Amino acid sequence: MFLEVTQKYNPKLIQYAMELHQNGSITPNTYVVDLDTIRRNSELLSLEAKKQNIELFFMTKQFGRNPLVSKAIVEAGIEKAVAVDPWEALSLSKHGIKIGHVGHLVQIPKNMIPQILQLNPEFVTVFSYENAKNLSKASVRLNKRQKVFLRIANDKDFFFNGQEGGFGIEQLEQQIEELEKLAGIEIAGLTSFPCVLIQDETAKVTPNVKSMHEAKALLEERGYRKLEINMPSATSTETMKLLKDNGATQGEPGHALTGTTPIHAVKDLAEKPAMIYVTEVSHFYQNRAYVFGGGFYPRSQMKGALVGTNKNNLKHVPILQNDPCNIDYYGTLETNDVKIGDSVIYAFRTQVFVTNAQVAVVQNLSSNPELLGIYDSKGNEIG
Repeated sequence: MFLEVTQKYNPKLIQYAMELHQNGSITPNTYVVDLDTIRRNSELLSLEAKKQNIELFFMTKQFGRNPLVSKAIVEAGIEKAVAVDPWEALSLSKHGIKIGHVGHLVQIPKNMIPQILQLNPEFVTVFSYENAKNLSKASVRLNKRQKVFLRIANDKDFFFNGQEGGFGIEQLEQQIEELEKLAGIEIAGLTSFPCVLIQDETAKVTPNVKSMHEAKALLEERGYRKLEINMPSATSTETMKLLKDNGATQGEPGHALTGTTPIHAVKDLAEKPAMIYVTEVSHFYQNRAYVFGGGFYPRSQMKGALVGTNKNNLKHVPILQNDPCNIDYYGTLETNDVKIGDSVIYAFRTQVFVTNAQVAVVQNLSSNPELLGIYDSKGNEIG
């Protein structure tokens, strides 16, 4: 999906990754991340956010919760992270990363709430009164008053399968008084997901945004002021004005940090591609080449790969996407005109944290390329 733009804007990432693979410094099934480009992307996002008066929390699941990358993003001006789940919050906090938001996709399990609250997250999202009640009890015991976002979810809102949940407007009307009685929480804002989708190469807000504004009006009638309107999904320099125009006070860039939102595949945007996937030709079967897998992602939308041993013999070959119902032990190239042991380069939309891939962080590609470290998909250093 991002192979051509990576070749155009970051060819040295491809060249150095192949060198690392061919000399044995990295194994197949490794993502290679360009730290300098991520830092520049983060600076651009931070500047645009200040221009639009939007607060940003950065997402790390796409690049495997990597501590080196996370610290570079903080240094570039985005000071706090959003954790997709409580385990990500724990991982990031271990490395000194401040948590701005947790719970908006995966709720905090009841018995983990005290542990997460001790990380001092700025905001916690709740999907239900029961979840808010559990959070309040733990917060009171810790002598805290936790700011929360209510996740809004009307019947006609858009959700990805397996990510549904939240307060409908009628439900919120019925439960708001009980929510307000919970001593350990403060209703600080609203959220939903996704708030932006890319359709026909254009960013558009989802019906969820209208529902959030209906909930905001309900709360304002009860005297709430300065509510945060958290609008995650596809946050980039290209979409921040759209967020602002639709009332957002917060965005949560993830793929924009690596230059891999769907718009980046078709338009020349400020953020540049900063991550590729490296593997190796394993064997042949029925005129197809098979490559080592483990790091592929069902929604990757990849169409091709680069195969070779160095920048002078690279060839572009078509690929056959894996059936998402099966384990990705291998990937498939629609060719047998390659050699076993060749490096294979992909650039696609990914979620490293749900794979068993490794992550190699590199820097100084334009002058003196350097491999800084190798990590697992959850951010633990392994080499």
